[in-house]
Amino acid sequence: MTASITTRSLACGMPLVVETIPGVRSAALAWLVPAGSATDPADLEGRSTLVSELLLRGAGPLGSREQADAFDRLGVNRSTSVGTYYQTISATLLGNRLADALPLIVDMVRRPRFEAAALEPVRDLALQSLDSLRDDPAERASILAKARHLPVPVNRSGLGSEAGLGSCTIEDITESWSVLARPGRSILALAGAVDADTAARTLDALLAGWTGTTPEPVLGTPPPRGFAHEPDESAQVQVIVAHDAPPERDANSTAERVVNAVLSAGMSSRLFTEVREKRGLCYSVSAGYTPARDHGIVSAYVGTMPDRAQQSLEVLLAEMRRINTPEGRITREEFDRAIVGMKSRLIFSGESTGARAGALATDYHKLGRARSLAEMAAEIDRLTLDGVNDYLSGRSLGRLTIQTLGPVTLVAPDEMG
Repeated sequence: MTASITTRSLACGMPLVVETIPGVRSAALAWLVPAGSATDPADLEGRSTLVSELLLRGAGPLGSREQADAFDRLGVNRSTSVGTYYQTISATLLGNRLADALPLIVDMVRRPRFEAAALEPVRDLALQSLDSLRDDPAERASILAKARHLPVPVNRSGLGSEAGLGSCTIEDITESWSVLARPGRSILALAGAVDADTAARTLDALLAGWTGTTPEPVLGTPPPRGFAHEPDESAQVQVIVAHDAPPERDANSTAERVVNAVLSAGMSSRLFTEVREKRGLCYSVSAGYTPARDHGIVSAYVGTMPDRAQQSLEVLLAEMRRINTPEGRITREEFDRAIVGMKSRLIFSGESTGARAGALATDYHKLGRARSLAEMAAEIDRLTLDGVNDYLSGRSLGRLTIQTLGPVTLVAPDEMG
């Protein structure tokens, strides 16, 4: 038997996506609640980060320690994380414990305690995470680039700001959750040893009386992008180059994954070969493609020494542009290697029920439906070398965002597009 996906609307209006996977004993849950960093007010950036940690510190009748003990008795591994649009609650456990765990997980969403005594320790943790960026210049450069490339409020890092974290009160947190944690834009996905009908009946009973929805965050004015430098006393220079790419729902998103794999998947990739191996310009070079629901972004990175930073930027840009030209067409060897890598990663992701639950939920957000592994494999199989090169012939990097961070200021390229 093969895995099967069932999608239905619960009585409260929230979509439930279930992938039953034969032959596994584990089950995983991914619950997207529309309370991500984009919902934070400008003067309370980081509120969602505080919420994320507080959700793990008591819910319903159980305090923090009691809640942790209850999950441990059931063998549940749980976590929370903050994204742009959503707060994600994740859990993995044995499938036969799901019915016992769901009441605890539902309490995290519907009845979090948000105790005032827990706020200061949580705030201290969030401020420490923010402060740790001093020791991670590459991440700081990436955050700065994102802030300049995307419009407010989807340009935030999720870590918040020192002022925003310091200003949040327990009343701010409680009130925001009561408004945002509604079923209308929430998404719940289950994967593994799960029966869709049984899960739906259990959830309908637990979520009775839960109503409402929240509006989508309103995007601000598109940013100017361009070139910017952040002075830093470190011994290295960090370079980020970002450009627009297809969103997930675009028909070219799979072809864009091939392009990114050719540029940056492994030691045979073009960026590694041209920037690091042939010229020895850097200690690290990479690129990543992130397709969201309504936009996509490719972000390339070089970490290098000050005396090699300018040339590193120039060679990086040259390779990113060359792949769009007839001279830079993808070769048969590069295409085949990219396809093998993509399918391997897809197969590996299917071996984790946690990864599958997360993929089902994010798919539903981005596409309005969840894809099976077989469907995603078929999308890869439909790609051809000529088709990807045809896509590249009309592909444009558009208005670039270039962010550098380090002890020297680089020269901005003559052409940013």
